[in-house]
Amino acid sequence: MQVTFTPQKASGTVKAPPSKSMAHRLLIAAAMSEGTSVVHGLSGSEDVCATLDCLAALGVSYTRNGDTATLCGTDMTKAVPSGDLYCRESGSTLRFMIPIALLSGNEVTLVGAPSLMKRPMGIYEDICREKGLCFAKKDNAITVKGPLPAGEYVLPGDVSSQFITGLLFALPCVGESRIRILPPFESRSYVDLTLSALRDFGVAVEWEDAYTLFIPANTRFTARICEVEGDYSNAAFLDALNLLGSDVTVTGLRADSLQGDRVYRDYFEALKKGCPTLNISDCPDLGPILFALAAAGQGGVFEGTRRLRIKESDRAAVMAEELAKFGTRVTVEEDRVTVDPNGFHAPTAPLFGHNDHRVVMSMAVLCTKVGGTVTGAEAVGKSYPDFFDDLKALGVETVVS
Repeated sequence: MQVTFTPQKASGTVKAPPSKSMAHRLLIAAAMSEGTSVVHGLSGSEDVCATLDCLAALGVSYTRNGDTATLCGTDMTKAVPSGDLYCRESGSTLRFMIPIALLSGNEVTLVGAPSLMKRPMGIYEDICREKGLCFAKKDNAITVKGPLPAGEYVLPGDVSSQFITGLLFALPCVGESRIRILPPFESRSYVDLTLSALRDFGVAVEWEDAYTLFIPANTRFTARICEVEGDYSNAAFLDALNLLGSDVTVTGLRADSLQGDRVYRDYFEALKKGCPTLNISDCPDLGPILFALAAAGQGGVFEGTRRLRIKESDRAAVMAEELAKFGTRVTVEEDRVTVDPNGFHAPTAPLFGHNDHRVVMSMAVLCTKVGGTVTGAEAVGKSYPDFFDDLKALGVETVVS
């Protein structure tokens, strides 16, 4: 899909889309609960659909009516998969599901796009080797076989927190355990989101100290009715329009949210004031839109960017490639990105989305200011399928081809 913009300002009020991060967590907790749970406020994003597909393959029955899913939970230690687990392109789904797939002791194969399978999975591979479990990786699939034992698990804290979350869902089903996290601990806020979802479903996991999580024995998930909160990471793309001259009000965000990406408002203020140095190690998903705004503004230096290489694309590199079309020089180092805004102008060539939803949305935001064409725009379906509809509701007209 190709979307073409002319320079125009957005105006109006828009509700933030539901949090994909919380949707994954609430759906998994509901699927592992005794009884029937109801989860309101789901989006139609590809990633959320992937998680629902995997849960169904593990024997969870559910119905969906609009933005609401009703799930009848199952005992994952006895679940027998009806087929492979299809994770599509969702890194969260794959990493959350691997420990759950290890619970039953049955052989389970998780299938995904080749780009997904290129993401690092060494943490789980190491755990399986240490615990004597099966972990076999191919180009488009990972096959695992448990059962996952209770005990102590040691994980580095400077890789994706999704590995920690996956274990946090599975270990309450097997007995008293501990997860020890080796510092530095990045993306702690995402672990806090997981702990919040667990508490909502009756599972009390506690911090013993700053780096140790204690999972008590004889813990059961309890069914409940809940709602997915608004998503700060995607709301950032809507709010970013205001830094480019638009007048947009974003609603539906919890002021007391645990989402690490809520820091975007503070970072936007810093970008408005000058050329700041910002650390994004705890909020890497904000990287593309922060780079884009720095390009259109007064520049910026961004630290803690190392993990951007292992997202849907190599986000630092591809943003440097696309921002060059706006006349912006971006210097990418091992753990730092510097954006020099000199000469920002309308793009000299069509922009490419690199099959990355956040890159597409960042380019679209810039195009509302100077015009341009974004190719591969269908990638927004991964997390925010209504993005272009919401822009249209705010008065941003586009030509789609």
